[in-house]
Amino acid sequence: MIRCQAAIADGLGRFELDTIEVGEPMDDEVLVQVRASGICHTDHASLQWRRPLIMGHEGAGIVRAIGPLVREFSIGDPVVLNWAIPCGTCFQCGRGAQVLCESSRPAHVLKRSDGHARPEGTIWRSQPIDRSFNLGTLSEWTLVRSAALTRLPNGVPFSSAAIVGCGVMTGFGSLINVARPQPGDRIVVLGCGGVGLNIIQAARLADCGTIIALDQRSAGLERARNFGATHTRQISSADDSLDEVVRQVRDWTEGRGADFAFEATSVPRLAFSPLRFVRDGGMALQVSGVNDSVTATMPDFMWNKTYLTPLYGDCVPSRDFPRIFRHYLQGELKLDELVTRTYRLGELSNALTDMMEGHNAKGVILFD
Repeated sequence: MIRCQAAIADGLGRFELDTIEVGEPMDDEVLVQVRASGICHTDHASLQWRRPLIMGHEGAGIVRAIGPLVREFSIGDPVVLNWAIPCGTCFQCGRGAQVLCESSRPAHVLKRSDGHARPEGTIWRSQPIDRSFNLGTLSEWTLVRSAALTRLPNGVPFSSAAIVGCGVMTGFGSLINVARPQPGDRIVVLGCGGVGLNIIQAARLADCGTIIALDQRSAGLERARNFGATHTRQISSADDSLDEVVRQVRDWTEGRGADFAFEATSVPRLAFSPLRFVRDGGMALQVSGVNDSVTATMPDFMWNKTYLTPLYGDCVPSRDFPRIFRHYLQGELKLDELVTRTYRLGELSNALTDMMEGHNAKGVILFD
């Protein structure tokens, strides 16, 4: 067993750094030395998930050992980790919806699933402990199923690769895989953090015409312009109803509204707000994963509007990760620029605070 440091959520709102033991891989498992782990709003949410967990679900590192059934990877391979692990045989995988796999159940976070490595592979205080989203990347070492890995091409830093495994994929995929706009379509993005910026740069890649970025923070809007927004509007604290911003969006879209609007703020009361920005027959997407009870005003759905809460940008790792890295290596997609600040594991509390206060596009924990 390898002894290493990890961030442990207690399920009651707190975490601590403590020593865990990680075993050698068996069957289709892979032992990965984590080199970088992104920080996401879901990591903060995992503090409340009713049981102890090793935190973290965005990560990249190096394969250090493989189980006897692993054929796709070798010791020394650089890899990025992916939490939506498809089984390939269930009802959802069979219809091409791998992100909804009924075996690994990636979004059903309160219980362990078949996407997880064996329980006794990770020990904390003499007892098995689960890893958040089957990965637990806020740990110096992780033991995962081989289906969780994608090999990294040369030229992609671990710090930039790590964030592809959630924030980048969620934003990029929600635009490219779910919305599927046509060239010239008009887009609104509410919230210019890590997910929102990736919606914006995906819209640029898709040749969208008007790309409108909305945020309360001037720094977020400046980043949005650098990532491809054609129009920006800072939301006044006095405009709690968003009425002024809705009028501005109408002015920029010939009075009818956008073709697609995305909520990427993680603010529960804004979950249905994209409906107000889209035209009749448009699509509103709530991509930040709000889990709270919220209410909607039914006239906002009128008329013929579609409202979706897509999971993880409808990710198919074998298709989407190579495409993202190809765009990055060709200079068409920004990853390095998303990493506002890096931290050490001992600075995790600061990293979470900076994220919740909106200081970073993405924060990343680096390991030696």
